[in-house]
Amino acid sequence: MIKRMAVFCGARKGNQEKYIKQADALGKYMADHDIELVYGGGQFGLMGALADAVLDNGGEVHGVITESLAERGVANPRVKDMRTVAGMNLRKEKMMEKADGMLALPGGVGTLEEISQCTSWMTIGENPKPVAFYNLDGFYDHLRELFVEMNKDGFLEQRFLDAICFSENFDEILSFMNNYKTPEYRKYRN
Repeated sequence: MIKRMAVFCGARKGNQEKYIKQADALGKYMADHDIELVYGGGQFGLMGALADAVLDNGGEVHGVITESLAERGVANPRVKDMRTVAGMNLRKEKMMEKADGMLALPGGVGTLEEISQCTSWMTIGENPKPVAFYNLDGFYDHLRELFVEMNKDGFLEQRFLDAICFSENFDEILSFMNNYKTPEYRKYRN
């Protein structure tokens, strides 16, 4: 059962109102379903909107921010449980450790890098937790197509492709996460 969800998303708002609206909607959804937010600790962009929406609706938020970002004033002052770590690799590790599942909202290269690591680690057995992409208006369609191409060309096994969720429905994402079965791993031989 998902009690804490790590959400990776843009530190910018994007250029369309729909992104902020969906961050707000997810924050309310998480609070209404008693799912605590684990996120990168920022006060700006979708990150800030999401954290504020969770807090505004009575939910709990856990921030993990790097020392350099905290020193630059990025940390959300409303988040009481804020952990400061040395660097980005440790931040991702701590977020994955704290959460029961990982979700990517729309974002930039940082968001892509973070959720890609969660996905990559799932394929090698280092992340036994579910990974999902909130695919607002097809935002992640090209990435899904790339994963399908990786599978078709023999670089991504079907069992791992099947273990990744792309959806723009919060209920569907939560159902996927709550019913997630970690892919089986087998020993490799030359």
